[in-house]
Amino acid sequence: MLTHEFGIMQEYPRKKSYNEYTPEKYGCIPVNDNFILPICPKLKELRCYWHSPDRPEFGLAYYGVTLIPPDSLEAFIEITLGYPQLSELTALLSEAQRENKFVIHFGV
Repeated sequence: MLTHEFGIMQEYPRKKSYNEYTPEKYGCIPVNDNFILPICPKLKELRCYWHSPDRPEFGLAYYGVTLIPPDSLEAFIEITLGYPQLSELTALLSEAQRENKFVIHFGV
């Protein structure tokens, strides 16, 4: 089973590369790839960073690390709301938005 991991970054991302797979460091929750695939086309509109805050992109780095800034969280939440199986992810995104924090995503 392919799984994505999402967690809240307690500190603003530094100007470094986030290439290590460390979901436990961010208290990540697992999300089955079967639940992410249907929303991928919509996620391509989200402003994010791939592997480093120096690499602006759009959407998730499917096989890598994505840094999702606070100003993209509202749109991400709206995308997940129509999918009950993503309720835990929606709650995590909402918490990060309330706290004005980045979300980190570890791809499959």
